[in-house]
Amino acid sequence: MTPTRVLATAPSPAALTAGTDDTVGLASLVIAAIAVVALVWVLVLLARQRREVRRANDLLDLSRELRHRYDALQAVTKEGVLVVSLSGTVLDISDRAATILGVVPDAAVGRHLTDLAVVLVNEQGLAMNPAGVLGYRTGRAGYTVDSQLVGVAVASPTGTQARMVQVSSQLVAAADGDAPAVLTTLVDVTGSRQVEAALSRSETQFRVAMENAPIGMALVDLDWHVVEANAALAELLGTTVDALRGYPMEALGTPESRASERLEVDRLLGGGQHRFSVEKRYQRADGHLVWVVLDAALVRSPTGEPDHFVVQVRDSTESKLQAEMLTHRAMHDPLTGLANRTLLQEVLQSVLEQPGVVDRVAVLACDLDGFKEINDRYGHAAGDEVLVHVAGVLRAATARRGTVARLGGDEFVVVVQDVDGPRAVFEVAAAIHAGLAEPVRVARRRMQVAASIGIALADPETVQGGAPGLLAAADSALYRAKAAGRGRTEVYDHSMGRSSSVDLLRELTDALDADELVVHYQPIVDLADGRVVGYEALVRWQHPYRGLLLPSAFLGLAQEAGLAVPLGQLVATKVAEFVATSPDRTTWVSVNVSADQLGDGEFATTLLAEISRHRLMAGRIVVELTESSLVASGTRIRHELTQLSAAGVPILLDDFGTGVSPLSYLRDLPVAGVKLDMSFTSGIPDDPTAGKVVRALGALARELAMVTIAEGIEHAEQAEYLHRNGWRYGQGWLYGGAQPAPGSPEAATAVPLPGVVRRPDAAARPTPVAPPLAGMSAPPRPAQPGTPHPAADGPPAPTGSA
Repeated sequence: MTPTRVLATAPSPAALTAGTDDTVGLASLVIAAIAVVALVWVLVLLARQRREVRRANDLLDLSRELRHRYDALQAVTKEGVLVVSLSGTVLDISDRAATILGVVPDAAVGRHLTDLAVVLVNEQGLAMNPAGVLGYRTGRAGYTVDSQLVGVAVASPTGTQARMVQVSSQLVAAADGDAPAVLTTLVDVTGSRQVEAALSRSETQFRVAMENAPIGMALVDLDWHVVEANAALAELLGTTVDALRGYPMEALGTPESRASERLEVDRLLGGGQHRFSVEKRYQRADGHLVWVVLDAALVRSPTGEPDHFVVQVRDSTESKLQAEMLTHRAMHDPLTGLANRTLLQEVLQSVLEQPGVVDRVAVLACDLDGFKEINDRYGHAAGDEVLVHVAGVLRAATARRGTVARLGGDEFVVVVQDVDGPRAVFEVAAAIHAGLAEPVRVARRRMQVAASIGIALADPETVQGGAPGLLAAADSALYRAKAAGRGRTEVYDHSMGRSSSVDLLRELTDALDADELVVHYQPIVDLADGRVVGYEALVRWQHPYRGLLLPSAFLGLAQEAGLAVPLGQLVATKVAEFVATSPDRTTWVSVNVSADQLGDGEFATTLLAEISRHRLMAGRIVVELTESSLVASGTRIRHELTQLSAAGVPILLDDFGTGVSPLSYLRDLPVAGVKLDMSFTSGIPDDPTAGKVVRALGALARELAMVTIAEGIEHAEQAEYLHRNGWRYGQGWLYGGAQPAPGSPEAATAVPLPGVVRRPDAAARPTPVAPPLAGMSAPPRPAQPGTPHPAADGPPAPTGSA
């Protein structure tokens, strides 16, 4: 086949132009489409970028907020935070952690733990590796918390200080797949550890103090049961500490005290009081009773709620017995053990206040006849034995039907209580006379003792006057019995007059005018040779029908009635007459003066006038002032003492050692000498304590250059002991009792005043001539106007000042 030949026809210019335009248009469309797409894509990218930027900003803000919160949290928390990589590099550290470790935060970040200047020690004080404590330790499984207590040594201006730090480490995961890190918290527990140590130390101290306390202690719960007790409490109760645990406190006491104890406990729990103290009896395990003082205090919790009690139990048995003994002594006569005047009046008043006492109560007053003669002839020791015997007779005669009392001296009173009072009191009186009819045996002697008895029955009139009225009525009956011949019993009737004390006061006033008051003189001797160097003047009342009365029977009444000064003036006058008429111009006489007789100048004026009138040598009359009067002395009394001393009248301090005067009084007042109280003399030489007191008081007096005189010497051994221990003079029944002055009416039947009383070892010794109150090394005092100079009448007199 012959190919067909096609002839190409050439395009026209218009066609070419049209084709070109189409091509260009299409390309423009494509480019425009691409540009639109690109623009859209750019816009999309821009939008995405804006979102990413916004997100990044949000995350940055969040990060800043979190960091701010983190920093704020670290600023207020007590815990320090340390973030460390597994390799030990510090990634972050809070300010608190840096302070605890003693490092700078910025300098620590990025450094290895071993490069930090941190010194760690354990509780034993051994150094520790910081990386091992604060970092990651291999072999630790999982994300567990590891806590331990370490010490951090931190340098300070005052030196290195150790802090106790609680370290807690935990492995925490990182975000975005980063490697995990170690989060370590550090807490400074130094303060709390110190508090714990202080509490532990306090608890230990309390426990040690409680266990070793000399008194019983216990911790008691709110149910009042023992939780813990010490050995002292267990020993007090005769049991063991284990046996006391859980034991009820109230069961330790006697049944009658449990209710009151429970009431005190309830008041503590109710807030009515904070503590209480009671004295009660506890029963020991062996059944014996002991007196204790129970002190209980309530301990509250920090919230104020009651927690437990702290109890102290002190054994007060001995102090209770001593208190009872002191009370007994204060209410009883020390010689006979009978009730004294104070207890008698309390008992009688209590009895009279009860209903129906008429014809059921009677008072019997008893006074011994001739007791003074026994004292004067045989001495006070024999008289005391007689009084003890009479007390036994009165006890037996009363037969538990009343109270027997000794008022003083040989005066006794019995308060009889019986359904038939009159019959009972007459039976008691008859039994007393019968009991005294048997002679008393004293030191191989048989002495006959009789008594006068006065009885007062309780009737409406006598009861109306109370205890004093009934006692006065019995006294009046007793006076009638003595006046009627003694050794008999009289019953009070209203014709006798009820106010015996008023009668006695009137009689005493009349006695001053009738010169019935006399002065007896007891010798004072030189203990070296027994020579009499002076006398003590003792006043007596020669009563017209009661006989010779001792000062105890009327001095108290004289002081109450204001007759003390006239009585002292009377004694001063009689003593001056005695000294002036005495043939021995070397002896002196001491006069007892009380504070009631000083201060107004009347006594001193009278005494100095008598000394001047009789022209007596200074030092022949001495004033004795009791130590209790010296304590109560005022300015006027001191002035009067100084006046007497300046006039040549030495001042002696009587009853030395029994008062409470300060030693400065001995230094400041014009005291020339001291007289040892007989209570100390009676105890020597057998009582070592009394001996020490005697030696000490004697040494004190001699150190102050004072004259020393001992009272109450009854045995030669006492005299020898006193002389050996520096006491120069003495007086007592060994050297003779008080006797009337020679030439007086009562001296005719009395033993003459002694001149020399020889000591057993002084027979061969020469008798030196001693001046009045010899031994004072001081210049003589100038005499009062009208008084001769000492040189004209004898040796110099001592000064009255120490």
